[in-house]
Amino acid sequence: MLDFEKYHGNGNDFIIINNMDGVVSLLKKDIQHLCHRHFGIGADGLMLLEPDENADFKMLYYNSDGLLSTMCGNGGRCIAAFAFSHGYAGNKMKFNAVDGMHKAYIIASEPGGSLFDVSLGMSNVEKIIENENSYFLDTGSPHHVEFVKCAEEIEVFSKGKEIRNSSQYQPGGTNVDFVQIDTNTLYVRTYERGVEEETLSCGTGVIASALAAYLETGIKKWRIKTRGGNFSVDFKGDSLPFTEIWLRGPAKMVFKGGIEL
Repeated sequence: MLDFEKYHGNGNDFIIINNMDGVVSLLKKDIQHLCHRHFGIGADGLMLLEPDENADFKMLYYNSDGLLSTMCGNGGRCIAAFAFSHGYAGNKMKFNAVDGMHKAYIIASEPGGSLFDVSLGMSNVEKIIENENSYFLDTGSPHHVEFVKCAEEIEVFSKGKEIRNSSQYQPGGTNVDFVQIDTNTLYVRTYERGVEEETLSCGTGVIASALAAYLETGIKKWRIKTRGGNFSVDFKGDSLPFTEIWLRGPAKMVFKGGIEL
């Protein structure tokens, strides 16, 4: 029996498994099965919480395709809440991920410990490519950011898939963000590589959108909306590199259980 907890960060959902004792070993097909929304638990991704010599823990993140992936901002916030709730870290913590060390803060948690307000420190952004109608940058994961007049009118799956697989982003592909700018507000919709669908939110995509919007408008502070909920992003720097990047939003434990593989 494999014990797990299901979390989501503004609708971006994850299976989290405690592997601090190192006994869990999952194959690609196992992860695909667990993340399948009809035949498994259902999730955009799966994470293992593992020990680390230089931090409170290590985060291993897999997309629903079963492959190890680049950094996931919402996943990082959710696994921070998971580690805090299980006593592996205090409300201020440090953890190791695929792109290096991250700090995280549990700003608040509701009684009973199922809803958390989490701020996550992200990697510096040192390079942004500006194209005619878009920006490309790596915020822990690669993102193509495109500004649109009305995000709700965009066919995110078809257009996102086309851009994700376009020759300019091969061989690795990219995540794709469609961003609508309104007064004090960004509305972001994201096609996620590795999930190969639109997700209800994407943390690294929200950061990429905020940085691109700053270059586009000169405005740093935005209310950032996604289909799954709201975020805030803070960063330092008036030009590259952008440092001290923080992603803040909710992390929610939905349910826990056990499953036979």
